Amino acid sequence: MAYQEGQLRFFGEHQALANTAAFADWLKPLRQCEWVVYAKRPFAGPEAVLSYLSCYTHRVAIANSRLISFNEQGVTFKWKDYRAKQRLRQKTMTLTADEFIRRFLLHVLPTGFHRIRHYGLLANAGRRDNLLKARKLLLDKTTEAVVDELNKAEASATKEGKQDELTTTTYVCPECGFYHGGH
Repeated sequence: MAYQEGQLRFFGEHQALANTAAFADWLKPLRQCEWVVYAKRPFAGPEAVLSYLSCYTHRVAIANSRLISFNEQGVTFKWKDYRAKQRLRQKTMTLTADEFIRRFLLHVLPTGFHRIRHYGLLANAGRRDNLLKARKLLLDKTTEAVVDELNKAEASATKEGKQDELTTTTYVCPECGFYHGGH
């Protein structure tokens, strides 16, 4: 809808998506995916969730302490590379002023919207492992066979170096008790 109305703008490496055929080709695989949202009631109620998430809704895209310099070359700032080892994580980047402003504005939300980020169990770095462990812990005695199966799959994947084959879709639903196998 927004694309047809001309409300989307594409920059940098994504400029080619301004072409209708290229945009349709880009969307095609996304329409073939099965999109499933799994959500359940929070343990301590909605007030606890609101209290927890409210700490993360009013942050700015980049703190002033991360800005190093601004000159004719552009804006230089610090960023953290989470894939690098601990002492090599802090890096610097210099972008042209236009590119820096463009990227900064990607983080500015429309009026009435609030940014929510996932921390704790859903933090990106350990989400798969954390959810697998949490699901194991949530299972009751009647589902010990499923726990054994998950342990065997985890051990096998680790042994064969195929840890990525374990998915977060392998669990027993605590509401209906149905086993959902990974794919």
